[in-house]
Amino acid sequence: MQIYHIPWINTPVRTVLAIWHQLTKTELPVSGAGQWQLPQTPASAVAGQWQLPQTPLGQWQLPQTLASASTELAKCSVLMRERSRVEETIHAMQRAGAGNLQVISDFDMTLTRFAHNGKRVPTTHNILDNRLLINEDCTKKIRALLNTYYPIEIDPSRSAEEKLPLMVEWWTKVHELLIEQRIRKDMLAQAVKESSAMLRDGYKVFFDHLAEQQIPLLIFSAGVGDVLEEVIQQNHVFHPNVHIISNYMDFDQTGVLRAFKGQLIHTFNKREGALSHAAGLTELQGRPNVLLLGDSLGDLTMADGVSEHENILTIGFLNDQVEERKESYINSFDIVLVKDETMDVPNAVLRHITSSGNGK
Repeated sequence: MQIYHIPWINTPVRTVLAIWHQLTKTELPVSGAGQWQLPQTPASAVAGQWQLPQTPLGQWQLPQTLASASTELAKCSVLMRERSRVEETIHAMQRAGAGNLQVISDFDMTLTRFAHNGKRVPTTHNILDNRLLINEDCTKKIRALLNTYYPIEIDPSRSAEEKLPLMVEWWTKVHELLIEQRIRKDMLAQAVKESSAMLRDGYKVFFDHLAEQQIPLLIFSAGVGDVLEEVIQQNHVFHPNVHIISNYMDFDQTGVLRAFKGQLIHTFNKREGALSHAAGLTELQGRPNVLLLGDSLGDLTMADGVSEHENILTIGFLNDQVEERKESYINSFDIVLVKDETMDVPNAVLRHITSSGNGK
């Protein structure tokens, strides 16, 4: 098994080349010092600096789909088990066009950042940890549950079948605690505003490009749907093409939380949710190509509701316990992004898929 790495590159052109070579066909050479370098040729190497090769007309240009994405493609590490399959899938999706594509994504720690300046970014459940909504005793109980169950959720030695009942137990207890707090609907927006919730760098390009191309984005989250909606509303990217499947609060006539609607959605039952919910969204029908984004192995089942799919490309964000989980992620996702807090690679892939065959 070969693992392909993309190094940290600083300048825009070098960044585009470094990343695109990993997603196409050319590998960058490694110098004797073990550092990645761009190749030099006698004609283009001047004073030790690498320049783009020139055509007979004296000009060389990157395809517009790459050049336009250069500002987004920066500082990421990409691992791929089968690079040739990734290439083939991307090219097949490009040939089919934007009209045949849908994007399915997890939310917490996938569209949102995992950490910022060394501090964890709150999930939609964590955002509710606000004195406007819950008291200190409830906070302590929820954090105790997190410390108990989160290590189980990310434990690579446990099977999904073993984790499933424990995840149900975890989130059922959390939701019961939240219901006891009689959370007010009209306070959710302020709680989100006061939180340190952050979407990944490049999120606006991601959301806006999908909207412009009329590509449906299905956000499939085990978090709290009401909070999720407020996060993307406050970031001004809740476009008409966005659809959400999540755990929604049920408020009484006075706006007080009394229950959660429907069946509990958690990390390891998304397949069931995909089959029961996603198949009913008419906007997704007739779109057999899927770009799937997630941060958990359980997210890989989110596309199971897509009937007669042709191509599925999966991108996994490996945020935590990298060495312990790297092998399982590489064996499961087509592309793995290690400790990457940006949307750079998904944006680059989308730009190429939605470009015409001649690269313009």
